[in-house]
Amino acid sequence: MGVFKKGENWYIDYYVQGRRKREKIGPSKVQAQVVLQKRKVQIAEGKFLDVQGHQKVKFEEMGKLFLENYSKPNKRSWRRDEEIVGHLVDFFKGKNLYEITPLDIEKYKRNRIEEVSPATVNRELSGLRNIYNRAIEWGMAEKNPVKGVKFFREDEGRLRFLEKEEIRRLYDACPAYLKSIVALAVSTGMRKGEILSLKWLDVDFRRRIITILKTKGQKRREIPIGLGISRLLLRRRKYPDSPYIFCREDGRCIGSFRKAFESALKKAGIEDFTFHDLRHTFASHLVM
Repeated sequence: MGVFKKGENWYIDYYVQGRRKREKIGPSKVQAQVVLQKRKVQIAEGKFLDVQGHQKVKFEEMGKLFLENYSKPNKRSWRRDEEIVGHLVDFFKGKNLYEITPLDIEKYKRNRIEEVSPATVNRELSGLRNIYNRAIEWGMAEKNPVKGVKFFREDEGRLRFLEKEEIRRLYDACPAYLKSIVALAVSTGMRKGEILSLKWLDVDFRRRIITILKTKGQKRREIPIGLGISRLLLRRRKYPDSPYIFCREDGRCIGSFRKAFESALKKAGIEDFTFHDLRHTFASHLVM
C-alpha cells in the first residue's frame, strides 16, 4: 500500500482480497495519505465497499429489494411503502445508487411539492432515507444522500385557499393553457399529476364525467364537471393526434408549469400559495 504522484495528481495504491486497487485522489499528497489510511481501516474492519461493485445497482432495483426483503417482512404498512417507492422510482429510475446526490433530492422535493402537501413529501423523503440505510447495511451504497437534506416545515393547521376575487385575478394572470389547468383544479380538486396525464378517453363529454384510473388495483374515481369546464376542455383540441388534453406541439403531455404558475401568482398579487393549495380551494368552496 502506498501513495504516488502521476502528472499533477496523487494516487493511492492498495490491495483488497488479493486484488490491486488504485484511486486518483487529487493534487494534495496529504489528502491522498488520509484517504489511504481510511481505506486501510475499512479493509481491516470489513467495511470496504468496492465502487465498481455498487455502480451497477440501479435505484429501481434497490426499491424492489427494499420492499421484498425489508418492508413486506417487517412492516404492516408495507403498502404505503410500496406507494412511496413508486413515486421515488418514477423520478430516480435509471440512476445508480451512488449517482443520486443531495441536489437531485432537492429537485425531487421541488417537483413533488407542486402536487402534494409538505407532509406527504416529508414521508417520501423518510422512505428514501430508509432505502439508503438498508442499501448501506447490505453493502450496496457507501453513504446516504438524504443526510443533510432539509425536510419541509409542516405548519399545523395551515389551510391556504383562494377567495373568489383571488381566483378571478389568478385566472386573468394565467396564459390560456394554464388557465384551463387552474380552472380544472379549482372546480374538481384534481391533483397536478392527474390533470397533466388526463387523456381525451378519460372524459365523457356527454355525461360530463372525468374518470381517473388508479394503479395497483385501487378503485377508479369519477369526477363530475360543469358545462363551463367541459367547453374549456374542448377548446384544447388543437392537436387531434395527441391522446393528451394538455400537450405540447409535438403531442407529448406537458411536464411542468411551475415557473408559469409562479409568474401568474406574482402577477395576480397572491403570496404563500402552491398549486396543491388549489385542492384546499376546491374543498373550501364546496362547503360554502
